[in-house]
Amino acid sequence: MSVRRVERVSQEIRDEIATMIGRELKDPRIGFVTVTRVELTPDLRFARVFVSVLGDKSQQEKSLEGLRQASGFVRREVGRRLRMRLTPDVQFVYDKGVDATARVASILDEVKGDLAARPEEDDAGE
Repeated sequence: MSVRRVERVSQEIRDEIATMIGRELKDPRIGFVTVTRVELTPDLRFARVFVSVLGDKSQQEKSLEGLRQASGFVRREVGRRLRMRLTPDVQFVYDKGVDATARVASILDEVKGDLAARPEEDDAGE
């Protein structure tokens, strides 16, 4: 299977799952969830769906548990909507990359604040 096709199908799966989470999954455990990316195996048998969850650690765990419980429904709906002959098994995974990005941004803001608070050095000493 071509790499281009796998990328295209994974993007379509990401879009469909994001729509399902936003509109159709009514599980109260599922909070504010964003689908960040989908990694699809070349044979289209397995899809690892990376999600970020707004909230603390317990909210993240509850949301992931709700998504994992709904994985059968999500798989069936993806196969029906995209009319795939072979629908991949769906596995939801928390995307730690979002946390790393937020941490880097906060460190950069802290450094920027430290630089702004530092008094200007005179160029007269040169």
